[in-house]
Amino acid sequence: MRYDFNEIIPRMGTHSVKWEHIPPVERRPSSDLLPLWIADMDFPCAAPILDALHRRVDRKIFGYSDAHSDGYLKAVQGWFEKRHDWHFELEDIYVAPGVVPSLAALIRSLTKPGDGIIVQEPVYYPFMYLIENNGRRVVNNALVERDGAYAMNFADLEQKAADSDSTMMILCNPHNPVGRVWTQEELRKVADICIANDVFLISDEIHCDLVREGSSYTPIGKISSDGRIVSCTAASKSFNLAGLQTANIIIKGDELRALWSSEIIGREGLFGSNPLGIVATEAAYTQGASWLDQVNGYVDENLEYVGQFLSEQLPKAKYSIPEGTYFAWIDFRAYGYSAKQLERMIRASAGVVLDDGCIFGDGGECFERINVACPRSILHDCMVRIKGVFQ
Repeated sequence: MRYDFNEIIPRMGTHSVKWEHIPPVERRPSSDLLPLWIADMDFPCAAPILDALHRRVDRKIFGYSDAHSDGYLKAVQGWFEKRHDWHFELEDIYVAPGVVPSLAALIRSLTKPGDGIIVQEPVYYPFMYLIENNGRRVVNNALVERDGAYAMNFADLEQKAADSDSTMMILCNPHNPVGRVWTQEELRKVADICIANDVFLISDEIHCDLVREGSSYTPIGKISSDGRIVSCTAASKSFNLAGLQTANIIIKGDELRALWSSEIIGREGLFGSNPLGIVATEAAYTQGASWLDQVNGYVDENLEYVGQFLSEQLPKAKYSIPEGTYFAWIDFRAYGYSAKQLERMIRASAGVVLDDGCIFGDGGECFERINVACPRSILHDCMVRIKGVFQ
């Protein structure tokens, strides 16, 4: 089946965070705002997912449900084996209501107040507030940026992991927002450093299926099966299912499994699964590959379009097509505006709602993150509005 991702599907009236719960913008009515910020797609879901959901709705009852069944677990296992050549056992899969709450649970169960948790800024901003709001400290192993290319600072990582107060690292692969898909060599260095220093390594791999042609995602679980490594996955970004609140956390160590069960069930009371999330994820992982391939192709073209537009219309902006995710990460520093000025220009003057780079931590100031998982006409409108305020 061929999908039309140019179709504009109205999202007002659907309780959409992206379209209906936009942060306030001065001088602009909400009906005039163009949102390309939060990480969900403006594309229709794959037909097999919609069919599975319709069948489940027709059963008429939505009582307590549990995803830990062979059909669901084998769908998750089979997807990662076929798509990414990564094998794990069914008993390694723990179903959770999302990656972010899972990260919070892991922080609380594996570290203690005052511990340092390593992140690589600029990075997905909930990492920082989960750490700080749970009484831990952010330890920044900042990424190194040279002419738009990002790399890890391994010497700095070794130094910070060796500190006895550093007990956990949260890795982002593919990296949000800079778009790096870390190589096997890079991941092996990270894993070796963490293991050598007895640092838990938690890998957020929620964007793992959204990778550009020519790039290759490697699960951290393929690099090492050490019991201190946890992989956080979900079909939510890949198949536009974020609202169904279903994630799959891959845990191999017996000690971590016991701690996870104690925290999630014993302290948080988060048992059971979303019944619609169960059937949607199973359908995605067993019948959604063609849809995903088409989405990646369309996103590739949108990211190329952004690059062409910038080179012709805003040539001082720096931008490289990312290896993964559906985000364009654009450097506007050469225009000389402060982060606050840039935010005001784009939001209030252009009426475009993006994720400002400063929220991603050090190194994000005067960058903007654009979610390009939308019809081309919406993306074009976004770029034209941005060009208008710069001119």
